[in-house]
Amino acid sequence: MPAVLAPLRTACCFLAFAVCCAACAPAGEFNPTLSIGDAAPAWEKLPGVDGEEHSLADLDPKLPVIVVFICNSCDVAADYEDRIIAFAEKHQDDAAVVAICASAKPADALPRLRERAEAKKFPFIYLHDKSQQIGQAYGANYTPEFFLLSAGKPDERRIVYMGAMDDSTYADQVKANYLEPALAALQTGKEPTTKETAPRGCRIKYPRKRE
Repeated sequence: MPAVLAPLRTACCFLAFAVCCAACAPAGEFNPTLSIGDAAPAWEKLPGVDGEEHSLADLDPKLPVIVVFICNSCDVAADYEDRIIAFAEKHQDDAAVVAICASAKPADALPRLRERAEAKKFPFIYLHDKSQQIGQAYGANYTPEFFLLSAGKPDERRIVYMGAMDDSTYADQVKANYLEPALAALQTGKEPTTKETAPRGCRIKYPRKRE
């Protein structure tokens, strides 16, 4: 090979490797789809346990939104229900909490979600993502998994925090909260100290994508 072509081939190989790595790399540190600062995926006319259809555009644009993916069939999600309820009640005037179930298990069908919501008296919107499109758009792979969205119109909302609510499945063993400080920072015009954490819980199963 001529000497002049060797560096060129090396450079081309390096560039191809870099492109492949970039394509394979996850968007966030722990999220396979979204990065902090990305536009928040909008949902439209998802059925709720209240019998109504809900869209992101229905929410007050002046309030930040907390999206949490939960379901009936996950014990870890159940362990967090009381904490989510308390959080929603505490922030009923300064934030909107929206729970979404993207699980396709029979235990997570809309009628079963309605039963659970009524039994626990959920003080927040609870939606059924039967197609799983919203769950996949958020890169939500676990229940529970939390996303803090900035205030604004649907196309203005951005991902401010995503991951776990805190550092322990067991409420009496929590030593670090992540969601609450992130919301407090957002509401005071600051960036959260912790913007992303690894979610913990039960895996959401999505249809396998075949090439």
